[in-house]
Amino acid sequence: MNTEDLNHVALHVSDLDESRKFYGELLGLESIQRPNFNFPGEWYRLGQHQELHLIAGREDEVNSSSRGNHYALGVKSMDEAESYLAEKGVPHTPRQVRPDGVFQIYCEDPDGYWIEFCQNNTD
Repeated sequence: MNTEDLNHVALHVSDLDESRKFYGELLGLESIQRPNFNFPGEWYRLGQHQELHLIAGREDEVNSSSRGNHYALGVKSMDEAESYLAEKGVPHTPRQVRPDGVFQIYCEDPDGYWIEFCQNNTD
């Protein structure tokens, strides 16, 4: 089997309105058209070819951490990402540098899912 890319990340969320505020208003992700499923949700664009799919109705606790379940979004400038999150009042971890030189910070969404923001400095 040959895979071409990562198509989407799906997160099961407890409060769709809170998640919309976080991903749409705070992080500024672009909402995109979603098919007419028989359950509520919201879709966002992640970069050029990936999507974030929020699925409403989660009741169980999230098991997520920076070293466990999380997903990463690449940014062009870590300085800009940190400033943006601070301006929006989104708490995040201090900047770390991976052994390969990549900058990374983490924040949590309203459900407790960890999101990594990373800047590749190896180019």
